[in-house]
Amino acid sequence: MRKRKLSDYFLFRHRIGIGYILLSLAFAILLFLLPLISPNGLSEAEMQSAVDSNAISIETIKAGSIVDLPYHALQKGSITLFGLSAYSIKLPSILLGIILGILLILLLNRWFKNNVALISSILTVLATPFLYLVGSGTPLIMLVFWPTLLLWLGSKIQGVTRPRISYCFYFIFALILSVFTPYIAYLAVLIFFYAIAHPHLRYTIKNLPRVPFILACLVAVTGVSLIGYAAIKNPTTGLELLFSKDFTIRHFISNIRAGILPFLSWTGSVESTLLSPMIGLPTIALAITGMISTTKGFFASRNSIASLLLVFTIFITGLNPDTAILSILPLAILTAHGIRYIIEKWYDLFPENPYARIFAILPISLFIGIILVSSLSHFIFGYRYNPAVANEFQDDLSLVYQNVEPGSTLLISGGTLDYDFFHILDDQGKYTVTSTSEGLTAPVASLGKWPTKLKFELYRIIPSPKTINSDRIYIYK
Repeated sequence: MRKRKLSDYFLFRHRIGIGYILLSLAFAILLFLLPLISPNGLSEAEMQSAVDSNAISIETIKAGSIVDLPYHALQKGSITLFGLSAYSIKLPSILLGIILGILLILLLNRWFKNNVALISSILTVLATPFLYLVGSGTPLIMLVFWPTLLLWLGSKIQGVTRPRISYCFYFIFALILSVFTPYIAYLAVLIFFYAIAHPHLRYTIKNLPRVPFILACLVAVTGVSLIGYAAIKNPTTGLELLFSKDFTIRHFISNIRAGILPFLSWTGSVESTLLSPMIGLPTIALAITGMISTTKGFFASRNSIASLLLVFTIFITGLNPDTAILSILPLAILTAHGIRYIIEKWYDLFPENPYARIFAILPISLFIGIILVSSLSHFIFGYRYNPAVANEFQDDLSLVYQNVEPGSTLLISGGTLDYDFFHILDDQGKYTVTSTSEGLTAPVASLGKWPTKLKFELYRIIPSPKTINSDRIYIYK
C-alpha cells in the first residue's frame, strides 16, 4: 500500500481556496454587522458629506462643483432611496469597501505567492484602519480606492507579453475619475513621471499597439481638459482638488505630525475620529521588515511602488492630516513583503524538511489570530468607550427618529452644519426644520440647546450618552 503524501490530503491541496472562502465569509459578516459595531453615531465629516451630497444637481455640476463627485453622486442616490439615516450615509462606503477589499486581495495575489497574499489580505481587510474606512460615510475611502484600482489595472498591463487593450482604456477612465478626488491629481503626475522613468514600464508602453494607445491618450487629454475647465469656471474647485481649505505652508509639518499621530500614539488620547493606535506593533514590525527586504531589487516595480506610495502619503498628509489613511495601501504591500521575507528565510533554514514547513503553520496561525482578535477588539470597544474618539460622534439623528413624531417642527439651535444637515429631513417632507423660534406652533422639538424664547409647555427631555452635554432634545407640546 502506497504511503500517503501530504499533497494527497484534501485540506492541504485546497488550503488556499479554503482560506479565501473563510476570509470572504468573515469580511462579509463584518460588513453586514458594521452599522452595529462601528461608531454609534455620525461625525461632523459624515454630516458635511451628506449635506454636500444632497446639494448635488445638474446646475451645481455645470457650475464646476465636481469635488468628490463620484462618491457624492452615490451618497445622494442612497439618501434619496433610503431616506436620511446613518445607514444610508455609510452605505456607499460599505459598497465601495467591498470592491476595495476584493481589489486589495487581487492585487496582493497578483504580486505575491498565494500563501503570502492570503496572510497579508487577512491582516489588511480585517484590520482597524480598513474597517474604519469602510464604516465612515465620507469620500475619504476614495483616497484609497482609486490608487488600489489603478495599481491593479496597471499590474494587468505591465509584465504581460501582450496586454489587453481594454485594460488600458479602463486604466485611463479610472485615472480621469480619480482626479475628482482631492490630491489624487498629484498621484496622476507621479504615475506619469514614474512610467517615464521606470525602464520596465517604458518598455511596456513602447510595445502597446499604436492606434489604441493614441486613442487612450486622447481620452485622457479630453478628460483632463474637462476637469481643468471646471476648475477655471469655479476656482474653489481647483483649490479643493489640490489643497485643503485652510492649508498654509507653515502648517505642512504640523499637519504631518497630526496625521501620523493617531497611527503611532499608544496613549489613546488623540482627539480624532481615527482610533489610536490605528496600526498594531506586529503589523508595523512586518511592514518595516518588508521595507528593508525591498532594498534588494528596489527598482522592480512592486518593490519601489510601496515606498513611493509611502512618501506620497506623507506629502499629502502635509496638505491635509486626514489623508494619512492612504497609508493602508503601502503598508499592506510592505506587510506582504515582510511575510514573504520571513517565510522564505524559514524555508531556507529547512530546504529538505517538510515537517518544518508544516510546523510553521502553528506559530503563523497563532500570530494571525492574536493580531485579528486584538485589532477587532480595539475597533469595537475603542470607538465606543474611548472618550477621545467617542466624543467625535453624535447620535442626534437616531434620537430624532425615535422620539419626535413625523411632521413636527425641529428647531435647530446649533451651528450652520446642524441646520443644513437636518434640513435634509425638511427636503424629504418628514419634518419642518427651522432655525428661528418666531411664529412656531406646537409640537416643537428643540435640538441641541435649551430655547429661552419658547412659551410652550416642556413635555420631555431626551438625553444622549454620547455627548458631554447629555440633554440633546427638548420636546414641547
